[in-house]
Amino acid sequence: MDTMSLQILVTVLVALAYVVGLCGIVLPVLPGTITIIIATLIWAIVTGSWTSWVAFAIIAVLGIAGMTTSYVLTGRRLQRHEVPTWPILVGIASGIVGIFVIPFLGLPIGFLAGLYVSEAVRLKDWKRGLSSAWVAIKALGIGIAIEFTLAMLSTITFAIAVVVHFMNA
Repeated sequence: MDTMSLQILVTVLVALAYVVGLCGIVLPVLPGTITIIIATLIWAIVTGSWTSWVAFAIIAVLGIAGMTTSYVLTGRRLQRHEVPTWPILVGIASGIVGIFVIPFLGLPIGFLAGLYVSEAVRLKDWKRGLSSAWVAIKALGIGIAIEFTLAMLSTITFAIAVVVHFMNA
């Protein structure tokens, strides 16, 4: 296999990794931003062009900013409303179980049900559990939206870098 064919093959595989990464941000069962960063690093190593390394640097910064912002904003909102971490972990575990019980829709249904029940049990009040679970869902949603937006900017950066790289090859 010649160098150009290898670069094209790796570029296609990295583009598929981007799809997995973007899905992973929305569905936390899959790895998200980390997949995008590592895939771009592999692409930069294989292609070795200045374009790929500049793209990797930009994408790494966007990815780190997205993960950090998501984590910090979500954590602050949950802390402000005194929602501990364990109900969210119960929700994630319930979502994973839900995937096997109800294909495709089981993840969100399982997550929501697990989060609500764990909050209702923790607060010993089903109504307060619902409002607390809603706060957690909004906090997680804002974090996911920010991380996804920065991952989309990473995807656009990668697409531009691919065009520039292959135009100059």
